[in-house]
Amino acid sequence: MIVVLHFRQPGEDSRDADASNYLDRLRALLAALAEGRGWQRGSIGRAADDERAWALVTEWDTVGSYRRALGSYQVKMVGTPLMADVLDTPSAFEVLVSATPESGETVQSSDRATDADWVPRNT
Repeated sequence: MIVVLHFRQPGEDSRDADASNYLDRLRALLAALAEGRGWQRGSIGRAADDERAWALVTEWDTVGSYRRALGSYQVKMVGTPLMADVLDTPSAFEVLVSATPESGETVQSSDRATDADWVPRNT
């Protein structure tokens, strides 16, 4: 399970105008998430062409382990103020194909219901 959260750092007139402060806040959220059962790894990135666009990428054993981590006290304390900056986009993704230099490409089967991928057509 991969979770990708996109953040839009508030403008220069806000309390978060300092990028190092914003990075510290994202690092605190990453550290709090890392305490959750099912945590695998995580990273923080900033867009190369937009200094106010950030991404927090985490990997989990299951979607349930991620959702349980969101309920922890520490994640709520450090994460809630940042949630106002999260962009409204899909964030949780099921891993279907992965690749490493050592093992090459690996294809995983989906554990979702057989009709879970059904998307209604615009008519």
